[in-house]
Amino acid sequence: GIITLTAFISPFRADRQQVRSLVEEGDFMEIFCKCPLDVCEDRDVKGLYRMARAGKISEFTGISSPYEAPENPELVLDTDAHTIDECVDLLVAELARRGIVTGAGNPPQ
Repeated sequence: GIITLTAFISPFRADRQQVRSLVEEGDFMEIFCKCPLDVCEDRDVKGLYRMARAGKISEFTGISSPYEAPENPELVLDTDAHTIDECVDLLVAELARRGIVTGAGNPPQ
């Protein structure tokens, strides 16, 4: 009866698949918080992307290290097209659809 949400920058499909294999079938949901690189850079208040592009940070996902987008995530949240509240509503609606929680939010159309 416990739901655990974790957030990781997990750039490699093999790593995500390894984590999925650690839990029972159906107990793992990959949620892809999709956002174009230019929007990520625009949102970067710490200047990490700028430092990575300047070579001051090595192995930075999306700049000097690759990112492998999920091929079949259970849910895709287009964070450049939806607000945080809308993304939360989409997540709750998906959990309700799967019977994990009751009382879905109002997902955006």
